[in-house]
Amino acid sequence: MATLTFLGAAQEVTGSCHLLETLGGGRVLLDCGMHQGGDAVQRIQDEQFEFDPADIDAVVLSHAHLDHSGLLPKLFHEGFAGPVICTQATAELLDVMLNDSVGLYLRDLERNNIRSARRGRPLMEPAFDMDDVQGVLKLCQGHRYEEDVALGDSVTLRFHDAGHILGSSIIEIKISEKGAHKTLVFSGDLGKRDSALMNEPAKLDKADVLLVESTYGDREHRGEQDSLAQLREVLKETWRRGGSVMIPSFAVGRTQDILFHLGCLHHQGELDNWEVFLDSPMAIAVTRVYDRWLEMLDDDGVRQLSDVHKNSLEKFLPTLNLTQGTEESMAINRIKGGAIIIAGSGMCTGGRIRHHFKQRIWDDRNTLIFTGYQAQGTLGRRLVDGAHSIRMFGEEYVVKARIETLGGLSAHAGQSELVNWVAGFSPPARTVLVHGEPRAQDGLAQRLWRECGLQVEIPSRGQSIVI
Repeated sequence: MATLTFLGAAQEVTGSCHLLETLGGGRVLLDCGMHQGGDAVQRIQDEQFEFDPADIDAVVLSHAHLDHSGLLPKLFHEGFAGPVICTQATAELLDVMLNDSVGLYLRDLERNNIRSARRGRPLMEPAFDMDDVQGVLKLCQGHRYEEDVALGDSVTLRFHDAGHILGSSIIEIKISEKGAHKTLVFSGDLGKRDSALMNEPAKLDKADVLLVESTYGDREHRGEQDSLAQLREVLKETWRRGGSVMIPSFAVGRTQDILFHLGCLHHQGELDNWEVFLDSPMAIAVTRVYDRWLEMLDDDGVRQLSDVHKNSLEKFLPTLNLTQGTEESMAINRIKGGAIIIAGSGMCTGGRIRHHFKQRIWDDRNTLIFTGYQAQGTLGRRLVDGAHSIRMFGEEYVVKARIETLGGLSAHAGQSELVNWVAGFSPPARTVLVHGEPRAQDGLAQRLWRECGLQVEIPSRGQSIVI
């Protein structure tokens, strides 16, 4: 009897983790993501697995974002030794993502321990280290889309393009037990249909159980062209005020889209004389990974890139400055206006973007542009919700910068796209909503019932179902 237990991203957006148990395939994790929000060090120290990692036979990874992959080093540290099965591009991105995130965690932990030592408080041991990252990376097995992969004697899986970020996948799992054949489809994170640098999500039509994300289940995105018009206008208005623009951005996906669209504005003569700074070593490394995989995209996906630029997003934007070191990053502070600063983290929970907030968020000439989802409990969510002041680095900062959200540049499908994708399964699958906050899940559930007659399930954390 196959069972599925929801251990993360259940009525929440981060921490994706689901445990599939079958007779012939063993115990398999679908994703192993970390939660986001709050103090990064304390959050990682508080993460606990609800199983023995040594008993997990394999991890099947939908994509490389940390809320889907970030606890793999902890899993390895606590005894996991099975394969990490993913797409080839995801395996390449993991090398960048995990090394960077664990490096930041260890540096933050060291700073916290220095402060604790000065105050006579106990020191914290790391939950994992760089050796665990290298251990995990050695376990990674990269596969092509549409390739059949065996999981034990009676389970096979296949990756389909999810169109979310490079290497992102819809996971199709076929289970044969005691003469019965069942299909589980896990959407991972589904992308939008009009994303410039991604293919459209693959359309599947057969499943017994459908596990589908619901991040934007209660709302639609603006069209990408509408968002680009908004970006063009925001940049012009900020330029007239003599200000600068800060863009908190996820290193994988959002950053590359932003660079592409800024490059388009440049080639159309509409970027004024902005200096663009990509102030994130991880995003720089990821952009170079994207350059190696651009040929994966349909011709329509890179239709605006000339033959010269099809292998380099960097070269597509001639005004781009790459700031690897901290001194280069700090030098941006000397520019009072005319700078577009792209930096992580995407939800403002850490990274260099907070240092740029310290220099600019209190100045009403400046603009802060959000391009991706901001989870509950994050600094980004508080700013989107209209916070008048924020606390960082032990100090209070008034928020006077203009706040803008470009919804059309999101990497996630909106409500109508989710409904259309789910409605493509015939006969209708048993549908379970994950990776969404309760309001979004309720909105999607109501529309699926109203338009498709589909009664979905919304599990709580720790709940199990039989497949």
